[in-house]
Amino acid sequence: MDSEFKKQELNVTGEGYLPGLAIDAVIFGFHENELKVLLLTYKNTGFFALPGGFIYENEDVNEAARRVLFHRTGLKDIFLEQFYTFGDKSRHDVEPLKTIMGARGFIPKDDHWLLGRFVSIGYYALVDFTKVNPAPDSISDSCDWFNLTDLPNLMQDHGNIISKALDTLRLDLDHKLIGFNLLPEIFTMGDLQSLYETILNKKLIRAAFQRKMLSMGVLERVAKKWTGGAHKAPYLYKFVSEKKA
Repeated sequence: MDSEFKKQELNVTGEGYLPGLAIDAVIFGFHENELKVLLLTYKNTGFFALPGGFIYENEDVNEAARRVLFHRTGLKDIFLEQFYTFGDKSRHDVEPLKTIMGARGFIPKDDHWLLGRFVSIGYYALVDFTKVNPAPDSISDSCDWFNLTDLPNLMQDHGNIISKALDTLRLDLDHKLIGFNLLPEIFTMGDLQSLYETILNKKLIRAAFQRKMLSMGVLERVAKKWTGGAHKAPYLYKFVSEKKA
């Protein structure tokens, strides 16, 4: 059993952690014109969930989010954005948590800190699908990508968390320039439009989209993409590096 989770279970009062506060991360990846999200399955339960965890008393919240993400998925050095705090009373349900802990041979008492009510800080992460090889942690059977259009039933309010993250992603689409993390370094205007259309879930007019993107001053034209006929070859682009700051 992983030492971190064993420590959390044996620490009945939650000493050393911020009480009642957790982190959940919605990790988006873009591949073949589909937007995907990374989910864990808890061992011997069939429960699907977002990667998440807790915050140490002596730790910055953003630092905790990066640590949790790395510990649960092996991912690091990626863009993270805090987007919402989830605190409805209805999200508190001890039964799935008891099942998860029981599946690992630990039967908690009713006053165990992990069974208390938690307010969760939501983060979304943006990654290049082709550069990620997610791996499950010691309490998970799997860590896999799922299409947003074909998600399994999720525990607690994690479905709502994903919906809120997607809404925020759509609002952030231009000024956060999410393509830095969801597209390869070099791409075509068609690739960029496909990304926008997938996230917005609607078709865009090609000429109008191209004018908009070029007017923003965030793209640098690289070269022609060879397709056999020079006059038909689309331009390749990359994002202007100073816009990444």
